Amino acid sequence: MGWATEAMRALARGEQVTIRPRGGSMRGRIEDGQPVTLGPVDPGEVEAGEVVLVRWKGGVLLHLVKEATRERLLIGNNLGRVNGWVKREAVVGRVVRVHPR
Repeated sequence: MGWATEAMRALARGEQVTIRPRGGSMRGRIEDGQPVTLGPVDPGEVEAGEVVLVRWKGGVLLHLVKEATRERLLIGNNLGRVNGWVKREAVVGRVVRVHPR
């Protein structure tokens, strides 16, 4: 989890961090290798429609919040797949900028 570990450390220090996520699950919103800046976030402020870095089943995902309740978030990709519900505390950071390719 090299890049994710470093990103989570920076976010925990209250810093923004730019990453280049790999994969196609967010295609249409974030392309493979496209630079993305993440910022620290209060998990209680996350809303549906935002893209977040979230702890998921022993790893982390950069995924879309599909629904939000007071205690949980439904996460999924940008292609229609739903991963499932997570507690808000699982959110590590949120996308603050998607850079042009």
